[in-house]
Amino acid sequence: MQKLPTQAFQQLGPKLREKGFYKEQEQRQIHWSKYTLAQIEDAKATLIFIRDTVDSCRILDLTGQVGRPLTNPKDLAKAVLFCEFLGVPERQAEGWLDLLGPFLGIYERIDDWVIGEAYNRPEVAYILKQVFDQSKTSDKRLSGDGTRIETSRKQNYESHKKGGDALTSIVDSREIVQAFDLNGKQECQAMHLLIKRVDGESLRLDAGFVDRLLAREIVELDMIPFIFPKKILVLNGSLAWKCMYLWLLEDAQAWLEEYHQRSHTESFHSSFKRMFGIITKRRPLTKLVQVTARIILHNRRRQGYFAKLA
Repeated sequence: MQKLPTQAFQQLGPKLREKGFYKEQEQRQIHWSKYTLAQIEDAKATLIFIRDTVDSCRILDLTGQVGRPLTNPKDLAKAVLFCEFLGVPERQAEGWLDLLGPFLGIYERIDDWVIGEAYNRPEVAYILKQVFDQSKTSDKRLSGDGTRIETSRKQNYESHKKGGDALTSIVDSREIVQAFDLNGKQECQAMHLLIKRVDGESLRLDAGFVDRLLAREIVELDMIPFIFPKKILVLNGSLAWKCMYLWLLEDAQAWLEEYHQRSHTESFHSSFKRMFGIITKRRPLTKLVQVTARIILHNRRRQGYFAKLA
């Protein structure tokens, strides 16, 4: 049996982190004029998307529950998406809905208290899950990472590493979110679940996801793994594990060129926080509904941008 080049692999680990080792590729050019046009037209396109997509969704069967919902669950889902799109409190959203509600297909008045309670309704979460599924397409070049969800302006990732909820997500190279987890799981644990929800050809993860079982599961799902190695790591493991790092040994630049597409996940997390700000909801379901609505709107913007470039 041929001896694995473990020593050479361990010597490569520190070099990968040296400045200048990886020859960065030319950044993709942004067509700013087309981007600006997409921004101008985004508002109308997003409102149409909210109306038509929510109208196409199924409603959760609440047979057996006492009483009848006072407001149509689809209207509540539209109100939540509209509120997050505007980025305003429910009281201000109430006034805007009085003006634009009919354009969204909402013909009954929804006050701010009802909008707030909609975030805690399972039937709204059920509709938003369907809208999320319709908001995404995949180019199959995937990347994953996790970040800390901030719930106050005083929080930041460094000072609250052990508190709050973690958002772990997988995006494609266009930064369209394919799957996400907000259950507070450790990032690597969450990734084991997320990879089963995506359709991809390759997946890029940083050294925080070094896990032999995860690498094997990625390959079993017909994806090529690119998991950045830790400084001290051995090649012993499954065939998927060995193949991944033997390729890195044989052609580090080509491997790193693929791996560094992972920056799309970091870019998504950064733009997501910058665009929508802190998470204002506190109860588990309300936070999930708020984050889901925001990710839907993010995906819609990305889809609109790339449609303009086509």
